[in-house]
Amino acid sequence: MTARTKLTDLSMKAMNGVHRALLRVSGGRIGWTIGTIPAVELHTIGRTSGQRRSTMLTAPVHDGDTYVLVASKGGDDRHPFWYQNLVANPEIELTVRGRTRPFRARTATSAEKSELWPRIVAAYSGYAAYQTKTSRDIPVVICEPRG
Repeated sequence: MTARTKLTDLSMKAMNGVHRALLRVSGGRIGWTIGTIPAVELHTIGRTSGQRRSTMLTAPVHDGDTYVLVASKGGDDRHPFWYQNLVANPEIELTVRGRTRPFRARTATSAEKSELWPRIVAAYSGYAAYQTKTSRDIPVVICEPRG
């Protein structure tokens, strides 16, 4: 693990902690949107630990009850752990505006990603910059309600 990788991981953890603290301190009044993009809390089951894991993310595209996540990890060369977890177990939960519900997550097909990517980049141009920083194809995840 390089120093850059360690710094990226620590930065992501710190941002998640600050985001959760903002939600808690504001009683949920502040923090459920970042600009115009909805913030969601993703709950997965750890692929090796079997323990529940949670992380704050943005959903740059959402249509009704379907949310789209981007496994960018800031352009890092590795997939984020949350993405690896949901690939191993696609039965997830999302907390949106304080309400937690069950979803099924799947990686978008190439055709779906081609349709979604312009909307994703329109919502936050940083995703395009992240893709140029890495040689990996950044996965787009579609989360659809279950039940």
